[in-house]
Amino acid sequence: MIKTRLCEILGIEYPVLQGGMAWVSEARLASAVSEAGGLGIIGSGTAPADWVRSEVRKTKELTSKPFGVNVMLMSPFAEDVIKVIIEEKVAVVTTGAGNPGKYVPALQEAGTKVIPVVSSVALAKRLERYHIDAIIAEGTESGGHVGELTTMTLVPQVVSAVKVPVIAAGGIGDGRGFAAALALGAVGVQMGTRFVCSAECTVHPKVKETIIKAKDRDTVVTGRPTGHPVRCIRNKLTRQFEELESQCVDPAELEKLGVGKLRAAMQDGDVAYGSVMAGQISGMVQEIKPVRDIINDIVTEASEIIRQMGSLVGESSCE
Repeated sequence: MIKTRLCEILGIEYPVLQGGMAWVSEARLASAVSEAGGLGIIGSGTAPADWVRSEVRKTKELTSKPFGVNVMLMSPFAEDVIKVIIEEKVAVVTTGAGNPGKYVPALQEAGTKVIPVVSSVALAKRLERYHIDAIIAEGTESGGHVGELTTMTLVPQVVSAVKVPVIAAGGIGDGRGFAAALALGAVGVQMGTRFVCSAECTVHPKVKETIIKAKDRDTVVTGRPTGHPVRCIRNKLTRQFEELESQCVDPAELEKLGVGKLRAAMQDGDVAYGSVMAGQISGMVQEIKPVRDIINDIVTEASEIIRQMGSLVGESSCE
């Protein structure tokens, strides 16, 4: 089985993190991932601090293993959520949509590991100055908010640019992707979409069905004019976005169109006019499985690929 220094840093069995997805990753999913040997992460999104505290305490009841909370720094509740994380002594915090620098000293003083998500080399280098514990380099293949660089190009550049451990994310859903991430220099992987289609994930069944039915080109990125592009599975909502973007409407109108759409999809099952955030691995997901089976399958497959690659190297000749 695969062990890297990330396992030691976070106190986990396998170097596999579950993405912190708003309206998706709550106590049941996060605890299941942690119990299976990975690192489960509660997605706080724009939820108020009381909700986050409740989910953290539920997770503590379901597992004694480390877990984390993802903080979306653009949330109006971000500072209050950080306070909850410190008070509840959460093991790990991942961050996105902003600079967590001002929170790092207090978090680390409380014993919390800080791992920001980045989509560029420049941001990775800037955040390393805050003495963070690791970085998640997330390629544009991922679901939800995305950057422009692919995982294949972003991860090795970030690995070369910083000294802290790098975790690869974006387009990883099986052992082949896991092995590839390690080959690029990452010490672990973060997966989101694959865990949406787990037995423990509480999203609406229609969301899981939509992901499983999706083909390789069924995701689309909208919202670039707002400065916060998002990858979702193509539906009537994304077509509305595309039409408005082609008309060069005020970005504020686009922002307004997206309000409440993620919850509408993930919780209420509106897969036509809701925001079904999912990555490009949607075309790879074929069935719903328990979290433990997903992690075991991925780690086992990656281990076998690495073993086979080692055999190939051993058999090669310079003659």
